[in-house]
Amino acid sequence: MTRNTTARALKIIPLGGLHEIGKNTCIFEYDDEIVLLDAGLAFPTDGMHGVNIVLPDMTYLRENSHKIKGMIVTHGHEDHIGGIPYHLKQFEIPVMYGPRLAMALLAGKLEEAGVSHRTELRTVKPRDTVRIGKNFLVEYIRNTHSMADSFTVAIHTPVGVVIHTGDFKIDHTPVDGEHFDLQKLAEYGERGVLCLVSDSTNSEVPGFTPSERSVYPNLDRAIAQATGRVMVTTFASSVHRLQIVLELAQKNNRYVGVVGRSMLNVIAHARNLGYIKCEDRIFKPLKEIRNLPDDKVLILTTGSQGEPMSAMTRIANGEHHELKIRKGDTVIFSANPIPGNTIAVVNTIDKLMMLGANVIYGRDKGIHVSGHGCQEDQKLMIAMTRPKFFLPVHGEHRMLVQHSKTAQSMGIPASNMVIIDNGDVVELTENSIEVFGKVPSGLELVDASRSGVVKENVLKERQQLAGDGLVTVAAALNWEGKLVAKPEVHLKGVVSSVDRAGLQKSITQTIETVLSDRWSEFAKPAGDKVDVDWTGVQTQVERAIQRLLRRELQSNPLLVFLMQIPEEASFGPAQTVQASGAKPNAPKLSSSLPSPSLPSPANQVTGRRRPRTAARAAS
Repeated sequence: MTRNTTARALKIIPLGGLHEIGKNTCIFEYDDEIVLLDAGLAFPTDGMHGVNIVLPDMTYLRENSHKIKGMIVTHGHEDHIGGIPYHLKQFEIPVMYGPRLAMALLAGKLEEAGVSHRTELRTVKPRDTVRIGKNFLVEYIRNTHSMADSFTVAIHTPVGVVIHTGDFKIDHTPVDGEHFDLQKLAEYGERGVLCLVSDSTNSEVPGFTPSERSVYPNLDRAIAQATGRVMVTTFASSVHRLQIVLELAQKNNRYVGVVGRSMLNVIAHARNLGYIKCEDRIFKPLKEIRNLPDDKVLILTTGSQGEPMSAMTRIANGEHHELKIRKGDTVIFSANPIPGNTIAVVNTIDKLMMLGANVIYGRDKGIHVSGHGCQEDQKLMIAMTRPKFFLPVHGEHRMLVQHSKTAQSMGIPASNMVIIDNGDVVELTENSIEVFGKVPSGLELVDASRSGVVKENVLKERQQLAGDGLVTVAAALNWEGKLVAKPEVHLKGVVSSVDRAGLQKSITQTIETVLSDRWSEFAKPAGDKVDVDWTGVQTQVERAIQRLLRRELQSNPLLVFLMQIPEEASFGPAQTVQASGAKPNAPKLSSSLPSPSLPSPANQVTGRRRPRTAARAAS
């Protein structure tokens, strides 16, 4: 397909949600206007030490923040709105349009993060139409999903109508009675849809996704048969599932205790907005729950994904200050593990069983259904919208490939669709869909403070520390390029079988060899002074020690090399300092870490001032 250079194109740029599950974020750009659709987060993998939240790289939006006209929010799941408070600290979004429940949850997040003044939240209802900028007109179409108040959107652009499905399944018996607006989708299909951008999560699964209501009898049976306390863990944002559990608690004469901040928050907002309906009397605080008979208690808790700090994980570890597992408790996992969380979930289940709980889990128990459409749901979406072009999103690569095959079976030519990755720039015109170029699309990792971004080099150092440990070497040098005293070597997290005395001797010999062989390269006479490149000295010594450690330890520990140098010397480009005949001030240390106690070099230099410090770590 040749590019039509005269046609003005709509750019569709996903920054997250492709080749992965989570951090769904998509840009629609035309001329000098950008509209953002959702901005989610993902959770860290095992190797992301100290990382709490994973966000997409927003460099492109930071650089083009002047073009941002507004944001479309499809629903309130964390993988669609969780990143917004962090992004608003970097750039403003003039206005956000979204459903009432998502906006209520988002308002609390923005207030807590102190960024509520950087945007305006506006709620929408089904079939509401909003204009964003001069090039985008957006209609919200009710759909069905695992979260209440969820929407598909029809985006009217100068090149044609683009329908973004959002997360969806076609549920004919929704818990809240809010049916998928199939009629409106069919109307768009009749009028003409240029491109369908569609959820691919369950594209490998044949058939239709079961209705949310289908879990009701199985949960009912599990709760009715329990003789002791019942603990149910599910996604906090699964409002329909929470409604079912609360109905069953009332049916089985159990009082409900709610554990977990996110669970409390979602239930409160959903009840205020009418998405959860139940009697006030069934809720009891935990201090009262403890005094009730076990067969009158049901506890709703977070932690269905084995998150380290979640309530269920802390209960399983015996670390929760108010809840302990007792023999006879029934724990129900009404959720399937998200890819990457399976090990954490099964570890939690094992611990609960060892404490005496009866744990009900697994796909065969019928206590969880997906919120995403399977192949037949996806076919129905394509059949109703009848798009000219097709763009599969929201899923791992194999899911995107399978979804494209499904679309081809529905009559969309392979030439009218593209399979893309995060950062790819899709250019859409009335007659073409192609990928032209790429924008930054990496990760931004947020640590436990939820304010500091963990840079790639920091993460690499953490991975080295976790894998191979830390070696700290402290050495003091004089003006002749000699060691003032024997270097100090400290090992942390390094295998205990290491001959530490032998390693210290080898490190000493290595430093002496480098200084003996290469000192003349870094110390150049300049009249009665000498030019010393201290940075070069340190770099060469570090490299030599790293080679030694890899050879001797058969691993690659993180090396922190602390080099004590004369006070009047400094790091950076080669510095002119007094020649060796002068008596310089006290040495200074190259590191921001607490230094080991070095032997005093008083016989070489005089110590009139406290040493200064500068940071340097080798990896």
